[in-house]
Amino acid sequence: MGTPGIAYLVGAGPGDPGLITVRGMNLLRTADVVVADRLGTDRLLAECRDGAEIIDAGKAPGRVALTQDQINAVLVEKVRAGWCVVRLKGGDPFVFGRGGEEVQALLREGLAVEVVPGITSAIGAPAYAGVPVTHRAVSTSFTVITGHEDPTKESEQTDWDALAKIPGTLVILMGMGRLAAICERLVAGGRPFDQPVAVVQWGTTERQRVVHGTLATIADDCARVGVGSPAVTVVGDVAGLPDLDWRTPRRPLDGRRIVVTRARAQASELRDRLEALGAEVIELPVIRIVPVVASPEIDAALDNLADYDDVILTSSNGVRCLFDQLSKRGLDARAFETATRIIAIGPGTADALAGSGVRADLVPERFIAEGILDALGREDLTGRRMLVARAREARDTLIEGLRERGATVDVVALYDTVTETPSANDIAAALDADTVTFTASSTVTSFMALIAPADRAKLAELRVVSIGPVTSETARTAGLTVHTEAAEHTIPGLLRAICSPTFFL
Repeated sequence: MGTPGIAYLVGAGPGDPGLITVRGMNLLRTADVVVADRLGTDRLLAECRDGAEIIDAGKAPGRVALTQDQINAVLVEKVRAGWCVVRLKGGDPFVFGRGGEEVQALLREGLAVEVVPGITSAIGAPAYAGVPVTHRAVSTSFTVITGHEDPTKESEQTDWDALAKIPGTLVILMGMGRLAAICERLVAGGRPFDQPVAVVQWGTTERQRVVHGTLATIADDCARVGVGSPAVTVVGDVAGLPDLDWRTPRRPLDGRRIVVTRARAQASELRDRLEALGAEVIELPVIRIVPVVASPEIDAALDNLADYDDVILTSSNGVRCLFDQLSKRGLDARAFETATRIIAIGPGTADALAGSGVRADLVPERFIAEGILDALGREDLTGRRMLVARAREARDTLIEGLRERGATVDVVALYDTVTETPSANDIAAALDADTVTFTASSTVTSFMALIAPADRAKLAELRVVSIGPVTSETARTAGLTVHTEAAEHTIPGLLRAICSPTFFL
């Protein structure tokens, strides 16, 4: 038997992925196995390393992926097998997270375990709603309670009458299904019927909604606007303090749910910028970039790199794959002779080149294949040797245009774009969004292949944003309506199109 591994119970925080601790994030990125809760963890799973085993341990009304006994057994099994296991838990592992039971199960088997605390929704959600759980002028203590027990049953452990008499703030988790009964018990126990209450749904995320009321009104107030679980309820005078809504003024994309279809390895820039603008981002990576490990064409091109008059890169992926191939041969940017002209299809590709130590000599005004042909203008290409490094599935428009002008063109496929298969839950979440972004024709094709015929009608409710004319044409051919196209065919251009004041009108 190999050396036993270790389990880390990591608190993921209340929902905003930026609220996980540095220690927790570092462990997540290196874990062999991640056993994840449903709430507060989904946007962190993209941080898992390639090849990590992800086990769904989520619980939802009417659906339990694993029972607690099964979770305990999985943790013991994986640690005993020698793996580094992260048990990723929403909020804090020891605040109504059953983390204590999991630690006991591991220690009983003589296995190593470490607890990495997280920010509980009991303080995180109210804070993001502008509700301090303590305030020197009105509350010097707070009590955290689970509302999961039925307050009308005879043998419940929670003493609502005693809680009603405790001074300070009450923070109730998992109580939305019994909110009316809880409020009635608190009033019966002595809390004023007009005491302020705040309910925070999806706290700390872009979906956050806050309802203010009193013990007498809050249940009806929440029912009227459709606020339900998951939510945190704050009872006390702190819920009525004015001028603490620090999340206003609103950001341009607050309340918007936007789908990012880029490959997971590329999605972070667009995702981060959208989230900074207030959007809730649904990551639905429909493609994956797979570098070509080796081929005769790659060998021939790199062996004779100095013989080319022009080297054309058509994507930042191509740049990364090209330099990976050079690195395997012990080469770097110096492999390009000074006489070789480097052409980048757009600023993103040019930036990737610059990051590898090569400055692009030519970047066209239009960031498409036709733009390169236009940028070359009337230049006589007769006899010029040109290397085009690209995806295997790319259009041949550029190749044909160069050859028509007399150039000798070698084409080398550096990577394949393959279709990913997201989960049914991820696809359903994407169809419930209001906007979908496409950054390449391949993302359109792969996205449409995922949508079942029965769900095609839902696509009419999505606003479609395209990065450029080629992608737009693919979307229209697939039956989508393109609502806006980036004037500059880059990620910043895409963001400007989404943030246009007229886009959501």
